[in-house]
Amino acid sequence: MANPWRGDVALEIDGQTHVMRLTLGALAELENSLEEPSLMALVERFESNQFTSQDVLDLLQAGLRGGKCDIEDDALYHGTIAGGPIAAARAAAELLARAFTVAGT
Repeated sequence: MANPWRGDVALEIDGQTHVMRLTLGALAELENSLEEPSLMALVERFESNQFTSQDVLDLLQAGLRGGKCDIEDDALYHGTIAGGPIAAARAAAELLARAFTVAGT
């Protein structure tokens, strides 16, 4: 079960629910993969609805790794996400929001 206070976000891929989390290591990997100078540029893209499908996939991959989910990248790229692309984008945005929100605020 996803614990929002810990930064967890659930995502269902091919009928199986995975709990994602952006740990510090996952954030570092994400930052390294971005074509931007910082994670804040990615946050700004999501806030202004200027994100790309690759941004969504990068975030979900980082969240799956941070959540120690045993899923191959290919399964994310070619699997069926419950709720489709909109649900995937919402989950990615929620991962970012929870990573940068102080618990209890």
